[in-house]
Amino acid sequence: MPTKQLLLRLPEELVGKFRGTVPQRQRSAFVGNLLEQALAAWADDDTDPLYLTALAVEQDHRLASETTDWQEATIADGLKEAPTH
Repeated sequence: MPTKQLLLRLPEELVGKFRGTVPQRQRSAFVGNLLEQALAAWADDDTDPLYLTALAVEQDHRLASETTDWQEATIADGLKEAPTH
């Protein structure tokens, strides 16, 4: 895969820890892996397993009805209204 050089400005202390921890020939791969993970978490795509599960639950009418029943039954469970002065 073709590569490109990227200039980043980071705090000196962080750079020192990075250089002291990650071997010189492994730094680009290390940063690349971190970026891939972080960008995947920010991605706005429909492949996240948790999103797909929530979507499936929302689209299942039986589960949606059951969820509504539970919400109505527990919405104020254990909560007391604040006294008015």
